[in-house]
Amino acid sequence: MDSTQGRIDCDVLVVGGGINGAAIARDAAGRGLRVVLCEKDDLAQHTSSASSKLIHGGLRYLEHYQFGLVRKALVEREVLLRSAPHIMRPLRFVMPHDESGGARPAWLIRAGLFLYDRLARREFLPGSHALDLRSHPAGAPLQARYARGFMYSDGWVDDARLVVLNALDACERGATILTRTRCLAPQRHATHWSATLDGGDSQLRVHARCLVNAAGPWAARFLDAMPDLPGGRALRLIKGSHILVPRLFEHPHAYIFQHPDGRIVFALPYEGAFTLIGTTDVDYQGDPDKVAASPEEVAYLCQLANRYFVRAVTPSDVVWSYAGVRPLVEDAAASAQAATRDFRLETSTAGAPLLSVFGGKITTCRKLAEQAVDWIGPALGKPAPAWTAGACLPGGDVAGQRPDKRGVLEFGAWTAAQAARYPWLPPQLLQRYARAYGTRIDTLLARRDKLADLGQEVVPGLYAAEIAYLVTHEWARCAADILWRRSKLGLHVAPGSASRLDEWLVARQPAPAF
Repeated sequence: MDSTQGRIDCDVLVVGGGINGAAIARDAAGRGLRVVLCEKDDLAQHTSSASSKLIHGGLRYLEHYQFGLVRKALVEREVLLRSAPHIMRPLRFVMPHDESGGARPAWLIRAGLFLYDRLARREFLPGSHALDLRSHPAGAPLQARYARGFMYSDGWVDDARLVVLNALDACERGATILTRTRCLAPQRHATHWSATLDGGDSQLRVHARCLVNAAGPWAARFLDAMPDLPGGRALRLIKGSHILVPRLFEHPHAYIFQHPDGRIVFALPYEGAFTLIGTTDVDYQGDPDKVAASPEEVAYLCQLANRYFVRAVTPSDVVWSYAGVRPLVEDAAASAQAATRDFRLETSTAGAPLLSVFGGKITTCRKLAEQAVDWIGPALGKPAPAWTAGACLPGGDVAGQRPDKRGVLEFGAWTAAQAARYPWLPPQLLQRYARAYGTRIDTLLARRDKLADLGQEVVPGLYAAEIAYLVTHEWARCAADILWRRSKLGLHVAPGSASRLDEWLVARQPAPAF
């Protein structure tokens, strides 16, 4: 990275620290490009931490004839699962068949699952099959009228950590990652872009040969603010809300439910003690910074759950809710649920190169980034081969470098080996560290051989050593970063824990600087 006092020169300036921006920064840095990424808030603070936590092909997209998107996502599903088996895992889904009017007929579901199993190669995920819910454990939490159903495979992901690990990999390959930093007044020149990066207490001028607009829900607004560019980009903002309730079932499978209005809603095991239910699909016109689940959405998700589960759920049972705005490509779809989840890359070379990202979904983030950098490299005269399809994310190399094994099926054995290496760690803490950090657990626990070496337990389950790791390596600055995005400890600690952690951080952290 070239820099002078108060200015930094780079090949690529990425605006936006969600999954698309972080993945593009990672891919570009890995191809030898000088990269700066700036994000106005924390990494994954908005849409990318508000997903359904799924790595999936999108079974329901088949009925909208989006076969290309589904196939692309199914291919990427296994690539991603292999790249980070600590933060992702295979998950089996149970679809109870609703015999009532308005539900999809059994023959259509069977045909869809047959296609879903065969659109892309599956190396380790089992295929679909019919299910007798009267005898299968997944039938026990359901109302007795659901006697049969289907089971198929997809994957689960810790979405916020996926973003952080992409950013971490980018950083370790030479990228500069600036959080809480706004990109102000970008100006296009013949051979470069210039802008001010405002970190609040300090500012920095940046000259970049290429600008990447990965601002998510703000992508169209970011372009419209540039007077020299044609405006009028159309993004369809769709709000998706989720609720968390006390655990409704004990088994490890997830559910996919059909609603008479055509909606598909998931019920997922979450953080051991909870069930995650979502999502809604509602057109959104408000400020993406202020998105929240509405009382109507909460009631809707409770009502839908009550069509299936024996145990009734009411809004008073909801222990947490969250919402995110998905920036989808505007199309002719009449309903929000039918709007395409595919991405579009818009490029311009009328001056210094510009690439804008519209739409997309977490499952296709790596492919989106690969296609973006396939264009950026040649546009800058620096073509380089793609590389991420065969690479692990930080911490994901639990099976070493064996080409025939990438840790998906070996993660349990690897975790057991860590328990033998660190017998002084309480089992629950070891499991959380293994899932969050993978092989980077060795960095976290370096030169420590007893629990006291982790330092003060600032809030239950969170020790000073982990806080220091997150601040030093993962751009964490406040309690919300640590308790809700780098982990989900916020669900398990007592009220007031966040304030206590923020006070602890302020007392020990110097002010961030460029």
